[in-house]
Amino acid sequence: MGPTASGKTALACSLAERFPLDLISVDSALVYRGLDIGAAKPDAATLARFPHRLIDIRDPAQAYSAAEFRADALGEMQAITASGRAPLLVGGTGLYFRALQYGLSALPAADATLRVGIAQSAQAQGWPALHARLHELDATAAARIKPNDAQRIQRALEVITLTGKPLSALQGTAPTRFAYRVLKLALVPADRAALHARIATRLDAMFEQGFLDEVRALRARVDLQPDLPSMRAVGYRQAWQHLDGQFDATQLRDRAIFATRQLAKRQLTWLRAELDARALDPFDARYHSVCEEAVKAFLDRP
Repeated sequence: MGPTASGKTALACSLAERFPLDLISVDSALVYRGLDIGAAKPDAATLARFPHRLIDIRDPAQAYSAAEFRADALGEMQAITASGRAPLLVGGTGLYFRALQYGLSALPAADATLRVGIAQSAQAQGWPALHARLHELDATAAARIKPNDAQRIQRALEVITLTGKPLSALQGTAPTRFAYRVLKLALVPADRAALHARIATRLDAMFEQGFLDEVRALRARVDLQPDLPSMRAVGYRQAWQHLDGQFDATQLRDRAIFATRQLAKRQLTWLRAELDARALDPFDARYHSVCEEAVKAFLDRP
């Protein structure tokens, strides 16, 4: 586990060279086909040598939920262990990790027709107005959701309409027993400036590799809109806005870097709550290598 740009893929591949491990991606952007450069998807050579399960399993026009991830990941883990190997889950989507280990509330599946109706209402009234409606129906959920958080407002209203019950009343069920023994390795940089520098360097490399052309190709599809979960991924949202003419290339870089830093901050906040994780600093000069430290953590496990 770790924030974006902390070196998770490199560490996972190094560990897979030394142990009988099969990799499973835990990333809400990498599930989408066509989100390659901007999502920092491992390149073809890396994937050929170190296959990652749960990459490129959805079209970007489709939604993909934490519940679907849990079901898919458990299926892959069962197949891996049945072959005599061990699953190594690698990524930065904390919700997916939590859903996998502890389970999720029994919420209804998404309803495409209902979502279209909610989106049309939002287009006419604005998401803050729908947030106000949500506050009337489920004040607890509304207090947790920002007035412009379209995805969560839509889901909360959808659940209320489908079940007649507030989302807050359906969440928080007892944890589901997890059938695996877990060793959590968390890449947690102590030097935030070093992580920020790596974020900027990686973003510049993405632009050189043709990130904007990738987004142009996605925008050319009539079935893709900026409010889809795939297109709200960090970097893609800002690139779409830039291509809409909302700001210039310099502002695009600044906004994308800021958004990526904010993502890293949220990921680090989540990791601090993972009290049973073994923290490794990918920038610690005292380490011979972060891979060696990870191996030590594995050998020292209780």
